[in-house]
Amino acid sequence: MGKVYSAILPEHEEFIRKQRIFFVGSAPLTAEGHVNISPKGHDVLRIFPQNEVAYLDLTGSGNETSAHLKENGRITFMFLAFEGPPMILRLYGSGSVILPGTPEWTNMSKHFDLLPGARQIIHAKIDTVKTSCGFSVPFYSYEGERDTLQQWSANKSEQDLEEYRKKKNSISMDGIVTPIGEALDNVN
Repeated sequence: MGKVYSAILPEHEEFIRKQRIFFVGSAPLTAEGHVNISPKGHDVLRIFPQNEVAYLDLTGSGNETSAHLKENGRITFMFLAFEGPPMILRLYGSGSVILPGTPEWTNMSKHFDLLPGARQIIHAKIDTVKTSCGFSVPFYSYEGERDTLQQWSANKSEQDLEEYRKKKNSISMDGIVTPIGEALDNVN
């Protein structure tokens, strides 16, 4: 059944690399705020030494994870076995947002294929790894990646994407200014 670890072990890394989807959870500090769980597809996750992970975050309709990380840094990743032996693996840690145009972006972005609409990198230092049985997770077959978001982004100019991010990605649904919003405020 469930076990807790203080590090990402090689077998955890092997399991993570096999998954085609993962989920990211975050929440604001206020009890009235909304907990966010966001699915992520594509080959956007990287695992680094010293219990660090990062993923390339694409432009989307919201930016809750980014706002929550700016406010309190808490983040959870969840991976599920939809094929093969059952397992759920969670990574708990503290995260930060890396924006384009920063020295951190220059260093970190070289680890990713920069997909259309890339807006930021979410970086996390993991302090706890937890596995659980996953006995009730159903089997699903992988058919392929959706390219809808990448096509949408590829059909936008950089100015269009910036305007969209200003409108949809600058403030969370609970009113927390995101790092993107903060960066846009500093430009204006």
